Amino acid sequence: MTKFKLDCSGKLNKSSNDSKRIEAYLPTECVQNHAANLLQLSNGDLLCTWFGGTQEGIADISAYYSRLNKGSKTWTKAVKLSDDPTRSEQNPLFFLDPDNVLWLLYTAQISGNQDTAIVRYRKSTDFGETWGPIKTLLEDPNKGIFIRQPITVMPNGDWLLPVFYCIAKPGEKWIGSYDTSGVMISKDKGKTWKNVDVPDSLGCVHMNILMLKDNSLYAIFRSRWADHIYESRSIDGGYTWTKPIATVLPNNNSSIQATVLDNGHIALVFNNSSAKDAKERRVSLYDEIEDTSSENKEEAKIVDGQKNAFWGAPRAPMSLAISTDNGKTWPFIRNLDEGDGYCMSNNSKDNLNREFSYPSIKQGLDGKLHIAYTYFRMAIKYVVVDEDWVQNSD
Repeated sequence: MTKFKLDCSGKLNKSSNDSKRIEAYLPTECVQNHAANLLQLSNGDLLCTWFGGTQEGIADISAYYSRLNKGSKTWTKAVKLSDDPTRSEQNPLFFLDPDNVLWLLYTAQISGNQDTAIVRYRKSTDFGETWGPIKTLLEDPNKGIFIRQPITVMPNGDWLLPVFYCIAKPGEKWIGSYDTSGVMISKDKGKTWKNVDVPDSLGCVHMNILMLKDNSLYAIFRSRWADHIYESRSIDGGYTWTKPIATVLPNNNSSIQATVLDNGHIALVFNNSSAKDAKERRVSLYDEIEDTSSENKEEAKIVDGQKNAFWGAPRAPMSLAISTDNGKTWPFIRNLDEGDGYCMSNNSKDNLNREFSYPSIKQGLDGKLHIAYTYFRMAIKYVVVDEDWVQNSD
């Protein structure tokens, strides 16, 4: 395949194919860039964080961020926010707490093994201009703790951080088949946390909690089985959850994200595909890199007669959906990017990956939908559209 380069200058442009879209590729000097998360500040600045380096799972992966200042037409140069030479630092997210303290949270794993992951954080009291020391937020010696989605602040002041637990079968390397979800709840502004397990959540990860207009909670999940997006609900502030059940929307064992709009609608960004669209599969996410943390463990195998994590389902198209009834139906869906979504390799150095994945979506102060996602694992693509862009796709 002929190698190509993207214009990662961060400059905003109208889409060459659709004048109703604004697009940009965020500035980066990394070979691989993945897992974006957006946050808009009250002054109108928009922040985006992601991880970059050589390849996911390798210890040169760090958290980065860029800023689109209010009124600017160009994203700022990327700034590195973490740099542990012994761990791959992934899935960063920003959280602006009620006291206007900006938090960066991210995972840190040894080599290519998610069951060694811990959650770290650092804080900024000047909206990201300077940062405090790196500290550990969550860790468990028996399993990896991963994050992906934002913290939700409840009306009573509780903070809800969705997590998922990366669990390996004894004596085997992690492959994702035994992962479950939980919610960490803090009543003291992040000083201490209590875990609430999501019942029967095997294979349901990347829990995305949404607070609906009636203050009930609606959560959606990525599926390790690459079959459907799953959903769960809570009516007691997140202390108990219903068993996750499959929605009508497909999932390909890749990340999703949704947000509640000012009018109460839910906007969801996801890959409109599943394992049904796959011609090949991988056993592991990290089958291309050396896993030094599991030298005495056997390679895990796909086991007949049980559910197994499905890796390699195409990560395309990248689609935007709207629900007007709290997630019961999704009548409006439109593609943001289309392609074959090839992801049997995570190799960005040789342009072997062609996925659109790991989206983030926020409604801005301007009412528009601000979206960021991985483009071929080479760059973070930023897109701005109106809700009407989805609903009037004809």
